[in-house]
Amino acid sequence: MEHKLSCLIQLACVLEACAPKPGNVNRYHDFYDTTLEDHLLSAASLAAAFENVARKGVGQIVLDAAVKTRHWVRSNTNLGMILLFAPLAKASLSATRAGGDIRRSLMSILNSLSVEDARLAYAAIRLMQPGGIGEVTQADISMEPKITLLQAMALAQERDAIAREYVSGFSITFGIGLPAIKSAYARGGNYSGAIVQTFLTILSEVPDTLIARKKGNQPAQQVSQLAADVLGKGGVFTQEGQAGLREMDSVLRDKTHQLNPGTTADLAAAATLLYLLETAPR
Repeated sequence: MEHKLSCLIQLACVLEACAPKPGNVNRYHDFYDTTLEDHLLSAASLAAAFENVARKGVGQIVLDAAVKTRHWVRSNTNLGMILLFAPLAKASLSATRAGGDIRRSLMSILNSLSVEDARLAYAAIRLMQPGGIGEVTQADISMEPKITLLQAMALAQERDAIAREYVSGFSITFGIGLPAIKSAYARGGNYSGAIVQTFLTILSEVPDTLIARKKGNQPAQQVSQLAADVLGKGGVFTQEGQAGLREMDSVLRDKTHQLNPGTTADLAAAATLLYLLETAPR
């Protein structure tokens, strides 16, 4: 059961990385400091970290996954995914074994997060050195936390959508991402297009917090409007939408990828994992 779960996690990472999401590394574009190969190596490195999720806490999974990724890749390719996947993986395993609901299991896991989970997750974040993180007065990442991981996420929720997922019971992943990928896959029949459409759907409704931290709220909102405009043209399902995607991609690309909607990509990956968990052969 755990082996199947780790395989699906790797598959979600690979599918998300290869999908031609505008402004991100994908099978057509690299960044100056990060390549598609880095993302594929990162996906492969997660196998061992997620093999024994039943016996490890969320914080330990996050740190193990970060350490194993860092062995192969020098840039931050997957911290957001790791933070999202760790509680989802434990919730999936718990729900499968008990015959229950994954979101109900997830809420229980999130509410039981400890100070030790926070300490280990902080260590993982320091190791991965995500861009645009800045400094805060309470529970800064450079300090040893004295609060639980859920409490730390609550403090960060206004500036980070992944932290907001912890506080809201993964409302974006379940409420926007999963319905979007179900609908898009049913319509198009392929993962690549479904993931891009899901990415656009999330971005159109939730301004990317990585962009906001790097460039400010107004540029993040402008990028969300670009996504909404492309969706209005049909997204991946029409020629006009595909032309809009190419134009959007060119607007978002610069030498230092300051307008990279990286948090949105992580959220799309989480939705992809949920979809794979629902549809994989038993």
